Amino acid sequence: MPRIPLASRLPDFPWDTLAAAKARAAAHPDGIVDLSVGTPVDPVAEPIRRALYEGSAFPGYPATIGTPELRQAAAGALERRYRSVALPESAILPVIGTKEAIAQLPSGLGLGAGDTVVIPEVAYPTYEVGALLAGATPVRADGTAQLGPENPALVFVNSPSNPTGKVLGVDHLRKVVQWARERDVIVASDECYLGLAWDAEPVSILDPRVSDGDLTGLIAIHSLSKTSNLASYRAGFFAGDPQLIADLAAVRKHAGAIVPFPVQAAMTYALSVDEHEAEQRARYAARRSVLLDAVRGAGFTVDDSEAGLYLWSTRDEACRDTVDWFAERGILVAPGEFYGPRGARHVRIALTATDERIAAAAQRLS
Repeated sequence: MPRIPLASRLPDFPWDTLAAAKARAAAHPDGIVDLSVGTPVDPVAEPIRRALYEGSAFPGYPATIGTPELRQAAAGALERRYRSVALPESAILPVIGTKEAIAQLPSGLGLGAGDTVVIPEVAYPTYEVGALLAGATPVRADGTAQLGPENPALVFVNSPSNPTGKVLGVDHLRKVVQWARERDVIVASDECYLGLAWDAEPVSILDPRVSDGDLTGLIAIHSLSKTSNLASYRAGFFAGDPQLIADLAAVRKHAGAIVPFPVQAAMTYALSVDEHEAEQRARYAARRSVLLDAVRGAGFTVDDSEAGLYLWSTRDEACRDTVDWFAERGILVAPGEFYGPRGARHVRIALTATDERIAAAAQRLS
């Protein structure tokens, strides 16, 4: 039997399809304003960079599970910033960026053919990719009532949502957790945008109002890319059920999936202090205010977008037509179809551009 490449299981990489729109936007006399991806553009705080440098003197192999200092800092940050239940060190596992971690999570949990992974109806594409890489079947559903009698192995939830910015409240998350526990289903909560609240207050799945202080079956996914500007460091971590964390750590240990020691040192500092995070949140709040007024002034409806780094926008037309409309004005945005069929009449507009480029986009939209 001929070999079937693993890549054949996967969808086309979405951003490769934006080449024509990007070229059109780049032809604008004042240059492109790229609002298609959530890539940080602001500087890394100097103390974080210093911690990275000082950590670079360490010559040996770092621990897959992370240093005790990093695990303590991560647990402390979750409790301090997001009202998490107090976490033991054994509940924390650093990962090489959360995209890699999400893509490998179903495989790391031992899922495969015959298993179902539930993802949101409008969702970050890597949830689906992770299921497909494991040989499992992804199913889109926003509520447990949609799942029928079949029990999945894993449910992804994402609040605040990428791309929509929708926030799931305590009652919603609590129902998901209770439903999953009744069926021995693992819940993975992508909380990478939890620190960017605007019109609603996001809640962690580790908040005792959701979990009753019980970590069983729960994994929270956190990134330092967004409010600490550490996208290039590939710095993230899992937090939750110590048994699941131990299982994932064992797999990652065999695979050599280890966060470099200097990055662990930088993460430890970034999670131990909050000033730089507050400053970055303020930058995004100011950019959001400018861009939100401009997008609405141009005749668009902005749905959800209660938190996070994006404006989920529509004027009730095919999303690729909207992408072209923005490209004619030198602005590149992401078509909603990247995130599932229900996104086909929306575009995702990122706040991750400099103040000057956000102002340029607002001027062009006016």
